[in-house]
Amino acid sequence: MRVAIVTESFLPHVNGVTNSVLRVLEHLRRHGHQALVLTPGYPPQRCEGARVVGLPSVPMPGYPQVRLSVATARAITKELKAFQPDVVHLASPFTVGGPAVRAAARLDVPVVAVYQTDVAGFATRYGLGVTGDVAWRRIRNIHTRSTLTLAPSQSAADDLGRHGVHDVRLWPRGVDTSAFSPAHRDGGLHRRLGRGSVLVGYVGRLAAEKQVEDLAALRALPGTQLVVIGDGPARGDLERALPGAVFTGLLTGRSLSRAVATLDVAVQPGPHETFCQAAQEAMASGVPVVAVGAGGVRELVDNSRTGWLYPPGELDVMRTAVADLVGDPAKRRAMGAAAHEAVRSRTWPVVCESLLRYYEDAISCAADRVAR
Repeated sequence: MRVAIVTESFLPHVNGVTNSVLRVLEHLRRHGHQALVLTPGYPPQRCEGARVVGLPSVPMPGYPQVRLSVATARAITKELKAFQPDVVHLASPFTVGGPAVRAAARLDVPVVAVYQTDVAGFATRYGLGVTGDVAWRRIRNIHTRSTLTLAPSQSAADDLGRHGVHDVRLWPRGVDTSAFSPAHRDGGLHRRLGRGSVLVGYVGRLAAEKQVEDLAALRALPGTQLVVIGDGPARGDLERALPGAVFTGLLTGRSLSRAVATLDVAVQPGPHETFCQAAQEAMASGVPVVAVGAGGVRELVDNSRTGWLYPPGELDVMRTAVADLVGDPAKRRAMGAAAHEAVRSRTWPVVCESLLRYYEDAISCAADRVAR
C-alpha cells in the first residue's frame, strides 16, 4: 500500500500529532508499505524510510514553533501525483487539510482524516484571525469531503457530530508499553526530585490550552513536591505561577520514561484534550491519574479505580483528590496497578493495524463509488 500522510505538525516540533505520525510511519515501514509525508516547515528529508516534503509555511503568531501551511492545492496535487498514493492520511487537518483534500479529490484518491486536536479552540486561543464558528466551518468542510473520519475518543466524535461531521469512527492512540512501564521507576531520581516528598507531576506541553496554572491549587499541599515535565511557550509564566515546582524541561527517550514512572501521582488539568496521551502514558507507567472530567481524558481514567476525575473548574475538588492519594500509599499502589492493567493491551502495533483496516475500508468505499 502507498500512503501519503499530510500532517499539520512534524519533526522537529514534537507534540501528540507528530508522535502519532511517527508511530504510523514505523508500522508502515515494518510491514512493507510505502509512505510519503507532506508537512509545513523544515522537517528532515527522510524519516522511517519515507520521503518528507516541507511545504511553504509561516510561523504561528504567539507560538512560533508551530508552522502554518500556505501551500496551495496545486502544489500538493503535484506531490501526490508523483507519488501515486492508494490513500491520503490527513493528520489533524486544518490549514494544510483544505488544499490536501481538494488535491486528493482531483486525483480520485480516498482520504482518511484523523481528528486529533481541538483545532477550533486552538485557532481561537492563539489569535489566528478566525472565530470558533469559522474554524469549525473549515473543519467540517475538510471532514465531510473525506472518505472516512477517525476520532480518538467518543467525546471527540460527539464534538464532531455537534458540528455537522457524522459517521465518525473511533481510532484511539496507542501506547509504547516498553517505554512506559512501572519497571522504569527510579528510586534515586525520586529522592533527588522529592527529598522525601510525594511527587505530584504534570507531563505535557506548557501551553495556554493545557491550563497547567491550575496546579497552583496544590501549592503548600503537605508532603508533596510538584514536578512539571515538558516545555512550551507558557513556561516562563508557569515558573512564576508555580514557585517551588521543579521544571525538568523537555524530556525524551529513557529520561522521559524514568521521570514519568517515578511520579507518585499524575495530574492532567486541560479540559480540551481529544484523548490525552500523557495520561495514558502515566497509566502505563503504573501512576494513578487525577484529571479534569472533560474531553477525551474522562474516558481514559476510571474514576475511583485508576485515578480520580474532578468537575471542570472545581480546583478544590482536584486538590482533595490529590491529597487523598498523597495520604494513602496503599491506594496509590492499587490505583497505579489498575491503571497499568487498563492500558497494557493498547499497544501501537494493535492500534496501527486497525488504522490499516480503515485505509482498506476507505479504498473500498472509493472503488464502490466509482463503480456506481
